[in-house]
Amino acid sequence: MEERPETELISIPATPRASTPEILTPSGQRSPRKESGTAKSWTPTSFISPRFLSPIGTPMKRVLTNMKGYLEEVGHLTKLNPQDAWLPITESRNGNAHYAAFHNLNAGVGFQALILPVAFSFLGWSWGIISLIIAYIWQLYTLWILVQLHEAVPGKRYNRYVELAEAAFGERLGVWLALFPTVYLSAGTATALILVGGETMKLFFQIVCGPLCSSNPLTTVEWYLVFTSLCIVLSQLPNLNSIAGLSLVGAVTAITYSTMVWLLSVNQPRPPTISYQPLSLPSVTASMFSVLNALGIIAFAFRGHNLVLEIQATMPSTFKNPAHVPMWRGAKVAYFFIAMCLFPVAIGGFWAYGNLMPPGGILNALFAFHSHDISRSLLAMTFLLVVFNCLSSFQIYSMPVFDSFEASYTSRTNRPCSIWVRSGFRVFYGFVNLLIGVALPFLSSLAGLLGGLTLPVTFAYPCFMWVLIKKPTKYSFNWYFNWILGWLGIAFSLAFSMGGIWSIVNSGLKLKFFKPN
Repeated sequence: MEERPETELISIPATPRASTPEILTPSGQRSPRKESGTAKSWTPTSFISPRFLSPIGTPMKRVLTNMKGYLEEVGHLTKLNPQDAWLPITESRNGNAHYAAFHNLNAGVGFQALILPVAFSFLGWSWGIISLIIAYIWQLYTLWILVQLHEAVPGKRYNRYVELAEAAFGERLGVWLALFPTVYLSAGTATALILVGGETMKLFFQIVCGPLCSSNPLTTVEWYLVFTSLCIVLSQLPNLNSIAGLSLVGAVTAITYSTMVWLLSVNQPRPPTISYQPLSLPSVTASMFSVLNALGIIAFAFRGHNLVLEIQATMPSTFKNPAHVPMWRGAKVAYFFIAMCLFPVAIGGFWAYGNLMPPGGILNALFAFHSHDISRSLLAMTFLLVVFNCLSSFQIYSMPVFDSFEASYTSRTNRPCSIWVRSGFRVFYGFVNLLIGVALPFLSSLAGLLGGLTLPVTFAYPCFMWVLIKKPTKYSFNWYFNWILGWLGIAFSLAFSMGGIWSIVNSGLKLKFFKPN
């Protein structure tokens, strides 16, 4: 048989992306335009197989082997969707473990931590602490699951929570199960942040200005408008990595004001009529629903899992340096500080005020019981830190919604959003949340209902996804454990939602996170 020339054996096909035209994204990065007619998936080292190398001499084999190792180390072999380079979440992939820590901490600590003592007033010491510990460990396990599932299938990165849900449950069912709670969590949190931030700005102004500014003060709705305008200005940052500095500010301010609130509370004399017995209600049904609502408040404290995959999508990933390594490193640091914030606020707040805790939480209690005992400068600094944290949290929770708007636009037009289109989407979103907040000013008190409706995102769906994607051995401990946790999460979601609805109806929709003077 006639031997073929060596030059024919080592002819290397041209990379399909070599001639791909490039365009500029709004942030100035180059991105390949989506090509039509791509037949099948291809990776840079798919032609360098042992069978291909076998007839080649040692020098050429060594060269190609070294080239394969270089491509595996430097170039990610995952097939990427070109549209991702136009969208806010995946436009920049230079994230790292520090960015992951900042984003997770900013998303994980916020105003919901200040309501935890309210849950303790219905649960008492024992069940309050036990519930908080169980919820923390449970959500830490599901966080690890989401980090591992980001690249669970070779050649595919699940950059968004809904994408992972579609892979696990099917395209149609995944959208139905995941889209509503994730959008509700993002948009609902953004609206609640407008309410909390605007009302806190009003209190800050009252404390700093005092009686000098009482002639013609701004109304609460006008403070909502001021806060929303600040949020819209900050939202013009183009992508998730570009708000890493804001997330750092949000993380530092959250840790600072959480620590200040519980330290100021425990250092003041406790009210003389304080009691640590769970609040007694007139009927067994009322007590049961109140307990469920309290558990929903604890569940709502551990929000942020709808952003885990999005944060991990901002990181580069290679075979030798996969993205889950820096992501998990940053998440561990973040959730250590989250525990250092949530547990002292819950325990210290309940110790300081007991079942006298007002529905608005520990900050409301501090203002109501000790506004004359604490210096105005300390109170003003605490409120100002809350405002900064709300401004920072608004950005990271709104980013998935911005991404959805732009994904719809780019899929229809096959081009990235211009600066004006991107700005228009964000202005529209900000004022829609403002209108919802003005129409539903009690939304910031719906922590129990929000916790119940969005609980599957954190506690249930990740367990189901692990079983359906990783496919552990049937009837093994891993299989049983995740199925049981998942269904428990669904059951708790239904129960906590019922408790939250009952609490809203029973209170006549009159609760507010802060009660402006």
